[in-house]
Amino acid sequence: MHPVNITGPRLQLRELHSRDVDALHAIQGDADVTRHMKLEPRTREEVEHAISRSITSANAEPRNIYMLAVVCSEERQLIGYADLDLDPFAEKAATIGFMLRPDTWGRGLGTEVVHLLCALGFHHLGLHRIWATRSPLNAASGKTLLKAGMTEDGRIREHVFVDGAWRDSITYSVLNHEWQAPEGICVSTCS
Repeated sequence: MHPVNITGPRLQLRELHSRDVDALHAIQGDADVTRHMKLEPRTREEVEHAISRSITSANAEPRNIYMLAVVCSEERQLIGYADLDLDPFAEKAATIGFMLRPDTWGRGLGTEVVHLLCALGFHHLGLHRIWATRSPLNAASGKTLLKAGMTEDGRIREHVFVDGAWRDSITYSVLNHEWQAPEGICVSTCS
């Protein structure tokens, strides 16, 4: 599916463009945003390289990686980043993740991002299972994933190496027959 353009009541997922570098760097370069992630705050050059990889992966056949801009529908401003990566070890499965600007936190936008990713995965890509992980210290992310209809599956012990130490991950998943698109989420081909 290219280009991706999935809409919700307040947000849109679309392909990343080279003009998104500064807006995305403001997010991925922020230590508060990356605190619970498995990556350090990124430099502008690293964000530029990531966007370049995103543009390349968007044109791959088959496409296995969806690195997308989260855009506020009203202001048309990039406020976050979302990704869906097809799982190379499981048929019809993918992992998802997202990050949003701190000034947007606490407004339910993360829940909408998860729903938009599920719409992409289940309705456009025909997936059976979508899963996500979070840091044990990121309780807000856990609430977001549960509110979006995911189920907490368990803990992967010492899953990622961050800041010189091993860290566990809490896992969540949702199956295609469990997920219901909330009102306002575009599940057909959107433009």
